Amino acid sequence: MLGFALAIGFSPLHIALLLLLLVGTDPLRRGGWFVAGWLVISVLEVALLLTVGHGLLLSMDKGTSHRTGLDLLAAGVLLGVGMKQLLDRKEGTGTPAWSGQLDRFCAMPLLPLLGLSALVQVISPDDVFLYAKASGELLASGLGQGQELLIGGLFSLATGLLLLVPFLAVLLLGQQRVQPSLLWGKQWLFSNADPIVGAASLLLAVYFGWQGVEGLQLG
Repeated sequence: MLGFALAIGFSPLHIALLLLLLVGTDPLRRGGWFVAGWLVISVLEVALLLTVGHGLLLSMDKGTSHRTGLDLLAAGVLLGVGMKQLLDRKEGTGTPAWSGQLDRFCAMPLLPLLGLSALVQVISPDDVFLYAKASGELLASGLGQGQELLIGGLFSLATGLLLLVPFLAVLLLGQQRVQPSLLWGKQWLFSNADPIVGAASLLLAVYFGWQGVEGLQLG
């Protein structure tokens, strides 16, 4: 599940936007609320999927129709996302399309910024399937409610690790000391985010496809 969490957490738009917030004015307040907003949405997504899963009595054991269907559908979506990222990279200039919007997003008041961040977070189809897959693993584990909530909370926290690290660096070391590293990180994301996301999506598509085929054989 940690791999799913890190795949969700590698959201280049969110990470790059946070880096800009952390080198701007009032970095700890704006950056802190931004990170907190990500974590809250992550917790709510996991809680909602677990609630729906229990409410509909979804069986997520390997080979069941629910899990097999989810695996195959996720494989198709992730394959499409991966191919799009890699093809766009080959045809474009190397700079992601969203990079030009960052300064405008960063200048927004905090509340609209948090709302936009939450919207992007919940409508990403590949992330939705990764959340569903992780929730399905919890549903299949047969844990008690307390353990399920604990692991779900830890999973949600893990999705925010790539945001927590730069925020904590500014909190502990100060903005001036880490500013060059933050700006370098933003430029690195611009240069490498699309191929990394594309490659990771293709690997996950292969994994989910393999899980789905196994499920069909067991079913």
